[in-house]
Amino acid sequence: MSKTPHAALQANTWEFENDALVKPTGFREYDARWYIGHPGSDKASELNLYGVQALGQGLGTLIHELGVDPKIVVGHDFRGYSLSVKQALEVGLMSAGVEVHDIGLALSPVAYYAQFDLDIPCVAMVTASHNSNGWTGVKMGAEKPLTFGPVEMARLKEIVLNGEAQTRSGGGYVRVEGLAERYTADVAQDVSISRPLKVVAACGNGTAGAFAPQALRAMGVEVIEMDCELDHTFPRYNPNPEDMNMLHAMRDAVLEHGADVGLGFDGDGDRCGVIDNEGEEIFADKIGLMLARDLAPLYPNSTFVVDVKSTGLFAIDPVLAEHGAKTDYYKTGHSYIKRRSKELGALAGFEKSGHFFLQPPIGRGYDDGLVAARAVLQMLDRNRDKTMADLRRDLPVSYGSPTMSPYCADEEKYGVIDRIVSQYEKRMADGEAIAGRKITSVNTVNGVRFSLDDGAWGLVRASSNTPNLVVVVESPNSSDDVVAIFRTIEATLAEYPEIGEFDQKL
Repeated sequence: MSKTPHAALQANTWEFENDALVKPTGFREYDARWYIGHPGSDKASELNLYGVQALGQGLGTLIHELGVDPKIVVGHDFRGYSLSVKQALEVGLMSAGVEVHDIGLALSPVAYYAQFDLDIPCVAMVTASHNSNGWTGVKMGAEKPLTFGPVEMARLKEIVLNGEAQTRSGGGYVRVEGLAERYTADVAQDVSISRPLKVVAACGNGTAGAFAPQALRAMGVEVIEMDCELDHTFPRYNPNPEDMNMLHAMRDAVLEHGADVGLGFDGDGDRCGVIDNEGEEIFADKIGLMLARDLAPLYPNSTFVVDVKSTGLFAIDPVLAEHGAKTDYYKTGHSYIKRRSKELGALAGFEKSGHFFLQPPIGRGYDDGLVAARAVLQMLDRNRDKTMADLRRDLPVSYGSPTMSPYCADEEKYGVIDRIVSQYEKRMADGEAIAGRKITSVNTVNGVRFSLDDGAWGLVRASSNTPNLVVVVESPNSSDDVVAIFRTIEATLAEYPEIGEFDQKL
């Protein structure tokens, strides 16, 4: 049995240097995230390196409980502290009798690819994804291509926080060489874009800068590199293709260079954002719909899985209906959509945050921003007479908001959401109008998604990764209507003192 970690410790103290710190709220529904500290910040650390070691030993103990081969792929993203976090995690894993295969600096999809390449069942990727500097985390799995869901995360939390981790012999360390090169060759294998395409590759100075330009050039396109130099200070903005600063910079670069498309990648490369040739952002759920329309004729009667933040157009799209495609709306979260896509044998899963899960024969089922980029380029190649903007205009008309994230503490957000859900359920029961229309349904599978009688809808849910709520709005009418519906949500959230300012507003 290991020692029970502390839930809070003050930095620059004896205890912080000698004991494990693991704040319980870092265990999320499908991965783990903690604030580990950043120079100049007065925010308290939620994790220290001994805490990371405790996490590794707990993960190793869980791997043995699950009965899988105790071997694991481990990689880290490009942050100033990620290597030390990874090494502490590896010490814990090895102490639990797990053989560690260290792939070095990597994208999350590179680590997932390594599970197949090395035939190793387990993965632990040290990454804060798109979170700002000072955050760290781990994405974990023990069955390729899946990552942990709530059941595994709850058990891992129990093992770590209760000091149930076991020390075992048999641990070891293997440094894997050449994995990055094999991944880059694999993602571009059998891809030859015959149409001349100029592509802006935006990486926000994150890890994808070491992979995306080379892979895209190997696919046969001209690449304009944008912030592809590795710099873990992220001098312009966090690498996040939902961040408006990054999207506006991509837009400017596309227009400046006359590019056919802009492709943006997040900090660990498992998401892809798209700007069309006219400088317009295409939200990821609409990109998913475009890809589904492109793939449906090639794979008739396919199933597509989308998250509840995604456009309602999947359910009514005439092209999908013509080719017998079915759409399954499911819970938001990369682990949920990935698992659901595999369970249903779907051709692809799409999440509005930019995770794309392309299943066999077009992918391996895990979320990979470069595989998504490949699918977008192949779609353009198959539609040689159309631009990206033309394909956007071919979609049925709807107007959507960006994903907006007001602050709400991890300890409070789920309770707040429960009250908001009850509030909207009562509004529907009372026949209350929102932006002049009746509520026709309230979907509570993941927060609350209320639909109005003309097909417009709004969503309020708790983020699974950060101390935030998530707000999305869509309307078939106009962008002004999106704003009108958002204003009603904004007014509702203003009633809750636990909810802070929005990161962006309409």
